[in-house]
Amino acid sequence: MRREPRAARRERPQARGGAGAWRRRCIGALLAALAGLVALPAAAEPGDVKAFPSPQTTTARLRIHGSTDIENFAAVIADYQKLSPGTQVEYSDLVAQDIYTRYLRSAPRDRADLLISSGMDLQTKLVNDGHALVHRSAATAGLPAWSQWRHEAFGISYEPIVIVYNKRLLGPAQVPRTRRQLLALLRDPKAKLAGRVGTYDAGRSSVGYLLATQDHQLGSMAGALQAALGDNAVVLEERTGPLLDRVARGQLALAYNVLGSYAQARIDAGAPLGIVLPEDYTLVLLRTALIPREAANAVEAGRFLDYLISPRGQAVLARQVGLQPIRSASGAPLAPQAGDGARVRALRPIPLGPGLLVYLDALKRRQFLDAWRSTVQPRGARPGTPPP
Repeated sequence: MRREPRAARRERPQARGGAGAWRRRCIGALLAALAGLVALPAAAEPGDVKAFPSPQTTTARLRIHGSTDIENFAAVIADYQKLSPGTQVEYSDLVAQDIYTRYLRSAPRDRADLLISSGMDLQTKLVNDGHALVHRSAATAGLPAWSQWRHEAFGISYEPIVIVYNKRLLGPAQVPRTRRQLLALLRDPKAKLAGRVGTYDAGRSSVGYLLATQDHQLGSMAGALQAALGDNAVVLEERTGPLLDRVARGQLALAYNVLGSYAQARIDAGAPLGIVLPEDYTLVLLRTALIPREAANAVEAGRFLDYLISPRGQAVLARQVGLQPIRSASGAPLAPQAGDGARVRALRPIPLGPGLLVYLDALKRRQFLDAWRSTVQPRGARPGTPPP
């Protein structure tokens, strides 16, 4: 087994104990409110691979390629094997782009039976290009409409995209609750935020690129906010961890458009961070699963998928992995856009479907990134490096 360097692997929540707290806070807030072509990179290096022998005589085998850390996802597999003790599982831990690239580059016999990825746009492209099997079951029928596409790609968890700030550097009156307030803060010379604001580098981060394009589709002030970030010499990072490290240390006052559960894990570990779900709209990213058309063990993959979106599987994902469940604890779909609460109305799940393919077109991507870099990326500055 060959392991990638830790720094090269994708981010994940850093404290299991914080997963339940984040889940309770997020769901509690909701309940309270309710009262193209993609250019292929060089061949990916293999990630971590772990075999989970069947507890009893092997009757089925399942190969999973996933972007969730093995150490955390092992609890999910172990719980599934209690229900299916004859299933042997092999799990490969890969970043989202590598899941997509490896699938396309591999011979059919080397492909996984199930792909679980945070790259929902790349998963959508696999479905669109005919690489996924249709899967219908009682479990998938209970999913919110926005969390599945063509009965081929299915959301298993969701991730609110938030603003994270250092509570020692920004007082309650300064904390922006909307993008308009953030824009005003960035334009205020008294705030002195030059070099002290961070976000994802859309040119290096697949999640950052997706979120940036979504902002442009949803927000009328996306261009102005982009320019204000650039005027403040925004610090650009590829991964969530370095951004949160800088905010926690006080090197940055805030970070825009980052994964909420990772920030909550830092808070539960004692970091002086605060989280804002923007009140104008809060993007919701889906972690999705699909069964490849060439899956050698499609039936077992379907059973595992049904387990992931069952009330039991959702509870394990939330408690052990730190992922937000698509379903509530009662088993009913969690529909963020339903109801009258302001916070609930503000949630904007990024829907699975052909809309995600627009910015994966090579020409469209190049044009968007050219425009993004011209306003956001400081001239002559290296990504992730604040000015002196």
